[in-house]
Amino acid sequence: MREQQGELVVREAAGDTDGTGNAVAARDTDDVGADHGTDRRLRLYAYLDARDYRRTYLEIMRLFTSTLLADLSAGEVASALAAAERAGRIDPGESRIESVIPRLRQLVEWGNLVLGRRETVAASIAEFQHGSARYQVSKLAVRVQRDVDELLRVPEGAREVSRELLPAIERGLAELGATLSDALRTERDAPHSRAARKLAKRLAEQVTTLFLQHAELAATVRDFYAYLGQVLTRHHLAPDEISGFRNLLVEYIQMVVEDVLRHTPAIAQSLTGPLAGARPELLRLLGAQRPAEPLGDAVERSRGRSTADWRELTDWFVDGPGRPSQVTALREATSRAIGSLLASVKRATAGGGLLPGRRAELLRLAGWFDGAGADRAHALYAAAFGLHSARHLLPAPDHDGDDEHTPWRDGPVLDVSVSVRSRGDRGARGRTSRIVYDPMTEQALLAEAREVDARRAAAVAELTSAAPRLDTARLSSGALGVLCELLTLAMAQRERTDQPGTAADPVRGLRLTVVPEAGRTTRIRTAGGVLTLHDTAVELTSGADRG
Repeated sequence: MREQQGELVVREAAGDTDGTGNAVAARDTDDVGADHGTDRRLRLYAYLDARDYRRTYLEIMRLFTSTLLADLSAGEVASALAAAERAGRIDPGESRIESVIPRLRQLVEWGNLVLGRRETVAASIAEFQHGSARYQVSKLAVRVQRDVDELLRVPEGAREVSRELLPAIERGLAELGATLSDALRTERDAPHSRAARKLAKRLAEQVTTLFLQHAELAATVRDFYAYLGQVLTRHHLAPDEISGFRNLLVEYIQMVVEDVLRHTPAIAQSLTGPLAGARPELLRLLGAQRPAEPLGDAVERSRGRSTADWRELTDWFVDGPGRPSQVTALREATSRAIGSLLASVKRATAGGGLLPGRRAELLRLAGWFDGAGADRAHALYAAAFGLHSARHLLPAPDHDGDDEHTPWRDGPVLDVSVSVRSRGDRGARGRTSRIVYDPMTEQALLAEAREVDARRAAAVAELTSAAPRLDTARLSSGALGVLCELLTLAMAQRERTDQPGTAADPVRGLRLTVVPEAGRTTRIRTAGGVLTLHDTAVELTSGADRG
């Protein structure tokens, strides 16, 4: 019997590897080809918002992600869930094997778990069926559960910005430049020496450390300013809250901005200086540190091993044409935060307002509701808001937006208007004006739009005809406006001045290309003067020419 079972297990395992595994790979390939990869990945979050058994799914996923290479059967999962059931973390009866198997199959259908098999010694067919089917967690599901656990542990207060990482990034870039110079010099003198390998390894360590530091810094800055924006949107702040946030803005944010402004110039100089020119050599040396047998094309590489990673790091500290950096965005966010706080302080301390705020009264009323029973809560509701028993003067709506299975405390939060929470005034602030149909104005606006479109078409046609002789043609003011518009867009989408730029009119197909060319002077004569572009060549092409 054991040999037969073992033979059966081997045959089923081979079937999973050769049949089911390939079928899954084929389905994945079809999904990617049909652009369903995003939907398939988003299904990994389904167990977090499941209508039923959400706590059971969460406990199962925590069990699979708590250890490395977890390979569990349904019986082992049920045994582990028994402790969670006794502790009250899952509903009674959810640790039974009859309940665990459907939960595991549902997680497999969502893509969080994958099936696996191995040889099992069983005393019965039922025990063999429960023990032979093994479950393992997928890579993306581990990432999802890790983010979920981290989110549940995060407090709702402000997150401290890791300011100490800024000088560390500055020193890391300086050390990286020195190490890169030593590595290139050693490689040129002794390509396969031990010193060259040691320097290349140190280079990889410095790059990994640099990008980890920047990722932590960027995450803390985003979280801190997200919390700050959430707080400053509140209409009313208590006096102690105003004092606390004043100190927060005046002292803490000032220190953060000062540290950023102090270290950003040196970091930007390192990223755009000699290190930017030697970036291809840096990526080549980092690529040489990969294993002898690569993991494949779809492997997730460490940060800093591609040009896109370095471009993202540079864009965080350095402004580009038409693209402000995150440092600039941080300064602007700080200015907006200070302005919002000053407005809140002025609103709270001004004595010439219409009526004092009703925040304290609303909080007291909420406390009464929290400590009242059902009958007293109804009486408070009727007395406070003047809303007694409902009288249906109109037919009932076709659909109620609330979920009948969701308790009121977990339902949608009612948005209290400013007039109610500040003045206790529930009166309408005016009547919606009528929409007056004015055919004469409508026709006048349509005629104006047609005229603007005709002028645009004529300007594009003039530029198209003047494209072969742009240096000698004389452009009208309308054609000059279109040319300057395309010229601005083409220059703004370049990352550096030595790169070409392209912009196009998507409606009429006119395309302008700006090409840097040393010693070339382009002069475009117009009705208002001569437009001169130094070290630049301008090319105009139409859709017909490209076709």
